[in-house]
Formats: sequence, structure tokens, C-alpha cells
Amino acid sequence: MTRTIIDGGYIATVDAVGTEHSTGHVVIEDGRITAVAAGPAPAPLREGAEVVDATGCLITPGLINTHHHLYQWLTRGYAQDAILFDWLTALYPLWSQINARLTGIGAAGGMAVLARSGCTTVGDHHYIFPQGSGDIVGAIVEAGARIGVRLHATRGSMDLGASQGGLPPDFAVETTHAALRASAEAVERYHDPSFDSLVRVAIAPCSPFSVTADLLREAAVLARSLDVRLHTHASETVEEDAYCLERFGMTPTQYLESVGWLGSDVWMAHCVHLDDTAIERYAATGTGVAHCPSSNARLASGIAPVRDMLRAGVPVGLGVDGAASNESGQLGIEIREAVLMGRLRTGADSFSVRQGLSIATMGGARVLGRQDEIGSLEPGKLADIAVWRVDGVEHAGILDPVAALGLGAMPPLARLYVGGRAIVEESELVTAEEPILAEEVAAASRELAERL
Repeated sequence: MTRTIIDGGYIATVDAVGTEHSTGHVVIEDGRITAVAAGPAPAPLREGAEVVDATGCLITPGLINTHHHLYQWLTRGYAQDAILFDWLTALYPLWSQINARLTGIGAAGGMAVLARSGCTTVGDHHYIFPQGSGDIVGAIVEAGARIGVRLHATRGSMDLGASQGGLPPDFAVETTHAALRASAEAVERYHDPSFDSLVRVAIAPCSPFSVTADLLREAAVLARSLDVRLHTHASETVEEDAYCLERFGMTPTQYLESVGWLGSDVWMAHCVHLDDTAIERYAATGTGVAHCPSSNARLASGIAPVRDMLRAGVPVGLGVDGAASNESGQLGIEIREAVLMGRLRTGADSFSVRQGLSIATMGGARVLGRQDEIGSLEPGKLADIAVWRVDGVEHAGILDPVAALGLGAMPPLARLYVGGRAIVEESELVTAEEPILAEEVAAASRELAERL
């Protein structure tokens, strides 16, 4: 049995009662947490163990990213001043040139940056599959293994082209049958439902304005027959609301519920424009939300009613969203963004730094259906742990170490563990060579642009 002890740091467990220790220790054995307690680790536990000195550090659960588009790491900086629909229209032609090799490179780059910002679990939504592009989901899975993160991949799809009243151009969509068949194949090939799984797969038609009602209905039936989760975009912009009212005579929430898309096995991205009735339906059905504050601001979509969702009991997690609508790609900074955006919407005392940390960890675990495995520092859970250094010049002397994450600059990582394996040490990725990743991403971005 291998044992690692993280000793001497400030511990925010994010358990059900918010337990914190001003100085404490976490014990990891064979990839799982076996002890979390105040004070130094007992001497018997130290014998034969690797002891990591976390003095001057904040220890939290690893952060959980519930929504991303990793392939977009290759297309950052485009359409900088556009709202969502115009941004999508500008980028669809470029994305239609993607293939498995390029996607894998972009995914590795995106996941490296996520890891270096404290993220241990990556939720990705890939929905563009050009003809002859190869095994794109497989390439994302390989990239996750290369970086060492836990991956929740989704097999997305679009089958509603512009000629049928959808937003994407016809060359960017699949047939309904092809999308369903490929979704089932991706689940069969890559989904691992085990407790310590590093790869899970969900089924994820893209959005109400890019897929047919038939695809939404049949995808829901398929996912439930395979016992996997469902994911899509919902209520992101006022333009989407107008589209749904004009085309379906319903709000996005009413429409999605009518095709079987509310439930405890579903999570939606964004949900910026949920009214009180929609929030009640999400809460009553256990439907989760991926809150993406920076992307919502970048595209001027609005500020999501996160406080109201949390008060109603809606599971809310944090997301970076597509790297082309959030060029940072860092999950750690989204905690601060969520806190600040929440306060802008509902007041200075309406969104605490601990709520920000909670949605980035335990909230995300609930959204992905993994609250029994990850999201908090408790014995029996997987050892996905972030150790943040808060004794440097940016944070030395700060009254509250959790405020370093929720209000200050993102602290550097002393360690990041996934299943007890260190994948970041002293701010450096140890699973892959960062200069090589950077060179690969730059070359792939140029190649993709030249294809267009």
C-alpha cells in the first residue's frame, strides 16, 4: 500500500457542514482519501509514507469543470466583439475543418491549462464531427490520459442546418440517425461507470437551435437505455429565448421538458435567462446547471441567477466553456468570476467565497452525478486534491485563505492530485512537457486556419 500525507496546510473540506481546519492533514492511500483531520498526522501514519509539507498552503478538493469545448483551444481570439449567434456563425466554417488529430492536440493543450488551474475533472462537450474526421471522441480520451485528468466526455451532435431553420450551416451537421448511432458507439467504446473511473461519456445534442426535436427525444431515450447522462446548452441568450418562442411557442425550459430533457440525469450549460418558473422546474426535477461566468461575460449573454438557483436547490457547477469564448481556459479563476458576477446581480452579501468554492467542487460533482466519489475531502472519496500556495507575495498575510481563491489572484499550485497521482508540482505539469504542448498547439492552430 502506498501512502501520501499532505501535512500542515489550511484545509477546506467542502463537506456537508463546511468543515475547515486551520492546520491539518490529509492521508491518501491507494488513490483514495483515508483520513482528514486537524493537526499534524500521527507518527504511526508517517512511517513509510511520502509526507508533503503543505505549510503556507490551502488544501481543497480538486476543481470540477462541468462544461467546455476543448477543440476550441485552437481557435481563440476570433470574433472578439460578437454576441453568441454572430460568434458561432463566424466560427462554424473554421470548426468544420477539424479532425481527430487536431482535436486531440487542442484538447491536450486545453486540459494542461485546466490542470494548472486546479482542475482534476474535465467535462467536455464536442458536437462538430466533419465527414471523414476520424475518432474525435477517442482523441479527446487519449488527450485526457496524456495529461492525467479525470474526463467526462460527451458525444455531441447537430442535425438542424440553416436550410431547416437552424443556426449552423448545413455542411456542419449530421443526420439524426448518424448522430444517434455514433453516440451509442462512443458510450460503448469509452464509458467506464466504475467508482474510480477516469473516463465517462454522456450524450449531448448541442442546443435547441441546432438540433431537431426528434434528435432530442431519441437521444434522451438512448441515454437512459444506456444509463448515461444527458447534456446540452439551454437559456444562454435572449436570442435563444426569442428563437424558441417563435419556433416552438415555448420557452427553452418548456421546450426541453416537452422532449424529455429535464431530470436528475441531465445538466444544462449556462441557464443565464431562467425565470422563477423555470428555476422551480429545474429544482423539482433535479436538473443540473453548468455556470460559465467568464464566457457569459465575453459574449455579453448576461449574469445567471445562481443565487436563486442555489436557494431553490438546483445543482450548480462551474464551467470554463469553449476556449474560444473564454481565452483564459483556467477553471481556478472562474471561482472569483462567479463570486463577483453573483454579487453584481444580487448584492455584496449574496454570494460568498465559500459558495464559489462549493460550486467549483461539490456542486460540480452533483451536476456530473459523482457526489459520492469526488467534490469534497472526506474518507472514502477519490484523492482528487488541490494544494494551493498562499504564502507568496500575492497572498501572504491574507486573513482568510479561502478568500485567496474567491477574491484574490488565482494562487499557484504546490500540488494537484488525481486519484492520488500528482500531475502538477510547483505550478508545473509533470505528465507532459509544456513547451512541446505549446509548440503542438501553435502548429495545429496555424494548420486549421490554413485549411479554411
